[in-house]
Amino acid sequence: MGASATLLRPLMMALTRRDWRHAERIPRDGGFIVVANHVSYADPLVIAHLLYDSGRLPRFLGKAEVFDVPVLGRLLVAAGQIPVYRQSTDAASALRAAIEAVNKGECVVVYPEGTITRDPNLWPMTGKTGAVRIALSTRCPVIPIAQWGSQSLLGPYSKKPDLLPVKTMTLSVGEPVALDDLRDQPLSPAMLRDGTERLMDAITELLAEIRGESAPPQRYDARSPDQPRIGKPPKPTKPRRRGKTKSPGGTG
Repeated sequence: MGASATLLRPLMMALTRRDWRHAERIPRDGGFIVVANHVSYADPLVIAHLLYDSGRLPRFLGKAEVFDVPVLGRLLVAAGQIPVYRQSTDAASALRAAIEAVNKGECVVVYPEGTITRDPNLWPMTGKTGAVRIALSTRCPVIPIAQWGSQSLLGPYSKKPDLLPVKTMTLSVGEPVALDDLRDQPLSPAMLRDGTERLMDAITELLAEIRGESAPPQRYDARSPDQPRIGKPPKPTKPRRRGKTKSPGGTG
């Protein structure tokens, strides 16, 4: 990852402006998880830039299909990125690799939504439980980051960047999400959902502050029976929401 970051950082410096908030909250040593919202294929580059400039080399959980792309796939493997075999029996291997990385003192980035948000206004959707499983297994800090701006650089599911005028990437780093009360409980679906909602609440509150808007009172639920769980939606859908979010609050 270090060599890749050395090549990519000058490109990001030239192509973007940066509005980074509370970067001092990123741990300077030890293993931890970053959880973030997902609005663009450019998201990993933007968050990697912040983390690299904060002294940490991130490892991302990314869809396995990208690792099959010639040249790019080899670069990802060389950089230590972790493939996720979504909707397969091999999906658990990514969790094991992430747990091992955190236990070695590394920074692992997880997008709890599992795919780019389907919310029409790009608010975070309901999350999946993988990040909480990693956190409870490793007892590591979980740092929420909200990002806004990468969707202007590269629209959701788009492969054609819009480079001019130069876009501002706004990222806000939150305090560690409180999970201590869950760490010694037996794993259960209800407990994992509770922990995941806490992560999504923290991300959503940070994003509401960035956008200067109120988040929807209920989160978009991507598990609509007429839509695929992953990939670009085949047609516009009426949002199906589940679960309440906390009202937006300040992050200090």
